[in-house]
Formats: sequence, structure tokens, C-alpha cells
Amino acid sequence: MSGPLLEVTGLHKSFEKHHVLKGIDFSVERGERVAIIGGSGSGKSTFLRCLNFMETLSKGTITLDGQRIGTTGSNGTITYPERQLCDVRERLGMVFQQFNLFPHMTVLQNVMEGLVTVKKLSKERARDIAIRELAKVGLAEKHDAWPSRLSGGQQQRVAIARALSMEPEVLLFDEPTSSLDPELVGEVLRVIRDLADEGRTMLLVTHELGFAYHFATKVIFLADGVFHEVGTPDEVLKNPKQAKTQEFLRRFGEFAF
Repeated sequence: MSGPLLEVTGLHKSFEKHHVLKGIDFSVERGERVAIIGGSGSGKSTFLRCLNFMETLSKGTITLDGQRIGTTGSNGTITYPERQLCDVRERLGMVFQQFNLFPHMTVLQNVMEGLVTVKKLSKERARDIAIRELAKVGLAEKHDAWPSRLSGGQQQRVAIARALSMEPEVLLFDEPTSSLDPELVGEVLRVIRDLADEGRTMLLVTHELGFAYHFATKVIFLADGVFHEVGTPDEVLKNPKQAKTQEFLRRFGEFAF
């Protein structure tokens, strides 16, 4: 189907009186790699969680591969059938800041779980897929390990393998290195770079601006609940036009050497 793979129109999200996202219009083409930057509390994580309906929209619409998500009733309200949302969450795979691995399951069992319980695959088929995806992130030899025996970087790579195993059309990364010690950040970023080289459609919330510059085809600076500046990595990260973007980037470069 032609047209954007993912399209957002008029997205608002409020938590009681706190208006976090204030009317966002956005689209992603197949194969695009989008880096989303901004200060703490700017709504970056909320935006990703709205995309795969871990947060319900306060207002607006999301269209995935030409199909609008939700059903509009006679009174104009939109409802979201759970079966449809499960499908969306399969197609938009999320990798979180925290690894969210089941501590009572081995690495292999963690990756297999969604394949067996959601996709209803046989354990044999699920195991084959899980081993394949663990190999992709360099952890096939750790398949029998418990999460507690892994480093933070290894745990995050398992979480990436788990997301990949569901064969999503879009990968959403919510600051995937923010919980890692500095020496472990590189191993996770290398996996993300390898996935980008495969031509995958990806959205990455990150504070790793150097990585964002080399990773992204599009960079978005989110501030005050809106997309304050959007453009290529050169346009946004090297030659920003908006004063707020310039100030944000200046803070990051203050101690550069």
C-alpha cells in the first residue's frame, strides 16, 4: 500500500490537568529512522506509548498502513477494540528504558513467551525464532541464562531480541540506553545500528545525540508538547533554526572537549 506506514493526526494527550502532547501531526515512511530528542518531561516517552496504545489518546487519530485505529461511534467518540490494539502492539514493537524481563524465566523463555502466548506458535517453532533473534543480538550462547546473571547491556539486547521475534513493522525504542552504565551503552547502540542497516522502520527516543546524528534520517526536537523542530540530522543537530532547539543543544555541548 502506498502512503506513510504510520500517520498521526492531531494527537493530544492529557493526564488530568497536565496537557503533555498538544496537537501533533506526524508521519513515518517505510524504512525511515526517526530520532526524537528533547528535555526530560517533554513528552517523548508518552508519544511513543501513544503510538502503540499503551496510553489512550485524549484526542486525535493514528493510521497504520492505511488503516485508522479505532472505531467511531454515532456520537463521534472513538473506541479501541482490544483485539485491534493487540494487533497494533505486535506491529509496533516497543523496547523500554527498563528491560522488563521475567526474572523467573531464562533468556530463551523470555523471548519465546510472546510467540507462544500471543502468536500461538508451537514451542519448537518459537524456540527456533528465539534462537535466531538472540543470535542477531549476539546472545545465542546465553539462551539458558537467567536475566539476573546478565549485565544491563545484555538484558537490553535480550529485550530487543524479544521485540524482534514478533516481527514488528516498526520498532520503537524508548531511551534504551538510559538505564545502562556508560561502558555498556555501546553494545546496545551497535545492535540498533545493525538493525538500521537492515532497512527497518525505527523511532528512537534518545539523549545520545552523536548516535542520533549518524542513525537517523529524520530528527525531531520535542518541546512544550509539540514538535518544535523537524528536519534532517544536519538541519536539527548542526544547524537548528529555532531558539529553543539551539538552547537545548547548547546545554549538551557545554562540556564538550
